[in-house]
Amino acid sequence: MNDILLMIGVPILILGGLGLLLGLILAYSAKAFEVKIDERIKYVRSVLPGANCGACGQAGCDAFAEAAVEGKVKPDGCPVGGATVAENVANILGVALTNTVSTVARVACAGHTSVSRTKYAYDGIPSCTAASALHNGPKACAFGCLGFGDCAAACPFGAIVIEDGVARILEDRCRSCEACVAACPKKLISMVPRGKNYLVACKSTQKGPATKKACDVGCIGCGKCVKVCPHQAITMTNNLARIDPLLCQNCGECGEACPTDAIQQIGATLRVVGKAV
Repeated sequence: MNDILLMIGVPILILGGLGLLLGLILAYSAKAFEVKIDERIKYVRSVLPGANCGACGQAGCDAFAEAAVEGKVKPDGCPVGGATVAENVANILGVALTNTVSTVARVACAGHTSVSRTKYAYDGIPSCTAASALHNGPKACAFGCLGFGDCAAACPFGAIVIEDGVARILEDRCRSCEACVAACPKKLISMVPRGKNYLVACKSTQKGPATKKACDVGCIGCGKCVKVCPHQAITMTNNLARIDPLLCQNCGECGEACPTDAIQQIGATLRVVGKAV
């Protein structure tokens, strides 16, 4: 009887001792190698919009929250969240928030089908990227919007529509995620400060006659806008006018002076100067 108890008891004691020893080792290891997570990360994550768009330059909202706590990105680094999220993140981190500028996407093309011409009939994949690979697309202007909607498909907020062959931004829906900027093969979309209402809606660097031949509302590089701007906000580079949004005061002098209506007032109706054939 004693032998049986001994045979059973000894292994149990040994296994129990090993279990206790291993448990102590695991407990010590967990404590010694513990990776402490700053609780502020979860608080920052909770105030982010959760789009996981990557516009902040991070892999997603989780990565942004961690980077913000570590000081690798600024509190206003989330363009989708805007000023409200920036303020919340700054409050959580206990840092001062510098002045933030809210931006919106703008499409630098007004070459609708009614005012622009084509050089061939395209019957391929309905994609701007695919069409661009074939002689820069069917439009006579090699710089113009092709209107197949790659940008609209990339926008997670439904902020882009295609109207008469050209992409248009719905500003009230735009969250500055810049997905459209990356999607446009023509590089026509850029981010500008909200409230800046004048845009050179053209990217053509061809000389005036060539631009005019392809599109009635293209910039012909005449320089009239540069001369009339009282704020020196417009420069002419490679036959193309460029407006500095930081200097522009929305006076509208440039739009009035432009003979082709290449300078568009956001929200205004397109003034057709010529007639496409």
